[in-house]
Amino acid sequence: MADATANVAVTKGQLMPWWLPLIQGIAAVVIGLLLIFTPARTTVVLVLFLGWWWLISGIFEIGSLFVDRTAWGWRLFTGLLSFFAGAYIIGAPLMGAVVVVGIATLMLGINGMIIGIADIIKATQGAGWGKGALGVLSFIFGAVIAFNFTTFMTALPWIWGIFAVAGGIAAIAMAFQLRKIEA
Repeated sequence: MADATANVAVTKGQLMPWWLPLIQGIAAVVIGLLLIFTPARTTVVLVLFLGWWWLISGIFEIGSLFVDRTAWGWRLFTGLLSFFAGAYIIGAPLMGAVVVVGIATLMLGINGMIIGIADIIKATQGAGWGKGALGVLSFIFGAVIAFNFTTFMTALPWIWGIFAVAGGIAAIAMAFQLRKIEA
């Protein structure tokens, strides 16, 4: 079986520097651990960072209209939305964190329901009963989350933390594989 990292690039010149995924992996593990052990505080800080990102992004999006007017209506709308959402989060970081995590949880539930419906449709078109059973489960879990999102949103920072730690460990492992390739 071929080494999985050999698929990352064809030549050394195309490889990303090995230390880049190492730094990203370490950052992901640290943020993940913070989300697991201090979920409320870390979530507020991350959402506050997101608020500043949206605010600055909105300013640049609106400012770019003076240079490029293509799709100006949509870009003005998204720029204003980004600006005001960022300003709201910066002005009320605790409420902003609750709103962002609540919307993310609601979106996860709705996404689960949509995936469930799509899998059920695929099952009726010949994908098999297994696909249909998973579709029903996905729809049920999505509906439970969507209709009880306030209950499930308290668990979301821990879930994000677990995924961040796992992804960070994978990135660190990839960094060491890239380092072997460079050597």
